[in-house]
Amino acid sequence: MKPKKEDVLIERMAEAAKRGKISRREFMSYSIAAGITATTATGLWTKSAAAQPKKGGNFRWGLHDGNTGDTHDPGSYTTRQMIFLAHTHRCYLTMINGDGSLGSDLANSWSANDDASQWTFEITDKASFHSGKKLTAVDIIASLNHHRGDASTSAAKSLLADVTDITKDGDYTVIVKLGRGNADFPWLMTDYHMAICPANDDGTIEWKNGDGAGPYKIDSGEFGVSWKLSRHDGWHGEGAYFDTVEILVLNDPNARQTALVTGDVDSVSLVELKTMALLQRDPNIVVDNIPSAAAITLPMHCDTAPFDNVDVRNALKLAMNRDEIIEKIAFGAATKANDFHLSPAQPYWPDDIEQREYDPDQAKSLLKKAGAEGLKVSLSTADSVYAGAVDMAVLYSEQAKAAGITIDVVREPNDGYYSDVWLKKPYCLVSWGARPTPDVMFTLAYKDDAAWNESRWKNPRFNELLLAAKAELDDTKRAEMYREMSVLMRDDGGTLIPFFNNFVYAHRSNIGVPENLAPSWECDGARAASRWWSTA
Repeated sequence: MKPKKEDVLIERMAEAAKRGKISRREFMSYSIAAGITATTATGLWTKSAAAQPKKGGNFRWGLHDGNTGDTHDPGSYTTRQMIFLAHTHRCYLTMINGDGSLGSDLANSWSANDDASQWTFEITDKASFHSGKKLTAVDIIASLNHHRGDASTSAAKSLLADVTDITKDGDYTVIVKLGRGNADFPWLMTDYHMAICPANDDGTIEWKNGDGAGPYKIDSGEFGVSWKLSRHDGWHGEGAYFDTVEILVLNDPNARQTALVTGDVDSVSLVELKTMALLQRDPNIVVDNIPSAAAITLPMHCDTAPFDNVDVRNALKLAMNRDEIIEKIAFGAATKANDFHLSPAQPYWPDDIEQREYDPDQAKSLLKKAGAEGLKVSLSTADSVYAGAVDMAVLYSEQAKAAGITIDVVREPNDGYYSDVWLKKPYCLVSWGARPTPDVMFTLAYKDDAAWNESRWKNPRFNELLLAAKAELDDTKRAEMYREMSVLMRDDGGTLIPFFNNFVYAHRSNIGVPENLAPSWECDGARAASRWWSTA
């Protein structure tokens, strides 16, 4: 069967777009004349012209979740502002590729000894800081040591707890020795806290001035407001197609969405899900809906009444109708969770654990057993946490009434939420970014002494298995350990996990993006500024 005349025309236009021989305006005009809808034509343009990156232009990026109290200290990175800025002006040893695999940033290669207790990283000799200083092994050692030692206040301290020594072999080889094997160690280097900063003479790092060796250098900026950056001529990696980048903190969802629709920004990091369908009908906007291992959690402080009773914790888990919340709050852009922090998007996901369902009668029974009938608790949340976070909390409070539970929803200020509410209030709603492996997630948030153990849960068996699984090179045995840990989290843990949320963000149609968008953070693993480009 011969292809239709229209199909041949579209194929030729797409090829012309790929070769840069046709403008977007011409492409759209010809496509509509051929009977193609504006939305379809926009998609075709994105897949064709956008496939050929070119340099130039200014990228205006509207971000949610930024505070005036944020800092350049890698150990304190928490908000999207800090994380996305770090991936724009600083660099890392390794990175998450668009397809979710482990890739190179500063490290050209890495290798381990037989039991994974020693890792060697070969570093590029082409990297330099924005200040002009050459980046060497000394800077990497100092940057990693920033998260180690008794004096360290870094939130990533637990990730490097097994490191016994970090040395160099010449200027571009770093050797990391561990007290026990860790098969996932190169993945740990993608954690957003592990940004590389210039070393001081005393072995500390200079982080306050915002110097980095990433694709863009900071020209000016203010936390919680905006940043202006320009391309770093000494950037060692691929990408960095835009001449300049402007980051705008837009915590208010309406302001953020309006800025995208009017063209005041080229991309936003979070879309209001209730307006997702409306945005998708706009031919000038492309909505990205990426499944991930990111999660919404509701941690309960296990050392604080009434959450110190496991029956109360499980009653609160049973009092949530996850299906209704996914339908009405996430608008289907999520994967149902089961109160253990391991998703189908991660390796070792145990798919045979019985799913916890909404059961207010069983919740009532557990509360009676705990002597906590008529339970009343407060739940803190804010709009900046997740699109629809406040609505989710209100819906949950309505669902919990069937179990005789009263949940007082406390709407906290957006600014300062992660410094003033998270880890401090005994019950709150939290948004977690995706972590590449179970070990990283469990070590950060569920290990008994982790700085970010948000539920203050301490389970000896869980911690025993966590240490054993790190060094286990047999995948079958490792999977069995992670399954048992997941059951412990589900049945004893202090964290209610409604779902693993898709990353739903958007960009203007004149912005080109790669075929694969990384599932590690919004906006292509927080690297939109260096991986995307202008097609105008």
